[in-house]
Amino acid sequence: MKVTTQSVNFNASSDLIDFIEKKVSSLSKFHDKILNAEVFLKLENSSDKENKIAEIKINIPGNELVVKKQYKSFEESVSTGVETLKRRLKKSKEKLRDSIPI
Repeated sequence: MKVTTQSVNFNASSDLIDFIEKKVSSLSKFHDKILNAEVFLKLENSSDKENKIAEIKINIPGNELVVKKQYKSFEESVSTGVETLKRRLKKSKEKLRDSIPI
């Protein structure tokens, strides 16, 4: 699976990009037809400590799953986003399995 990471208005470290690619790539265990993934990292200009936003978009045939999480760190944002996507991918796969006539 191809994972594209874009950081808006800042440069992400290579460690952060490696972490994101590893986390997002683990989603392929839950759905075998993932085409690609896009991750957008944004820093919100606010005094709030939870100003790091990670938006993860997963493309599967006939569908697109998008999750947006905001936490104190990008790692936390990506981790919780990936957990949410795991549940949604499982649900999507079950729907697909149920819709196939036997």
